[in-house]
Amino acid sequence: MASTKKRTRKRTTKTRAPRKTHSVRASLSIPELTRAGSSLNLQLYARGEKIGEMEMGQGSLFWYGRNRHTRKRIQWSNFAEMMDELAYGR
Repeated sequence: MASTKKRTRKRTTKTRAPRKTHSVRASLSIPELTRAGSSLNLQLYARGEKIGEMEMGQGSLFWYGRNRHTRKRIQWSNFAEMMDELAYGR
């Protein structure tokens, strides 16, 4: 007598690709490398909303908050100290 065994398939769940939370748009302005005014401008977005803008030049970087019109100037040495503290603690 032949067995009547049912074959069952494993159900696989579809996994979704993780959504991008952050995105960056960049623009580069280089009139001359040695002149003031050459900079890299980064616009930062989280879930499609602008969270800030960073302008990087030779002497320092400037931060504009989400809806701010004034910028905050940060010297490169101060920026390096802030990043070291964030990454490694005191």
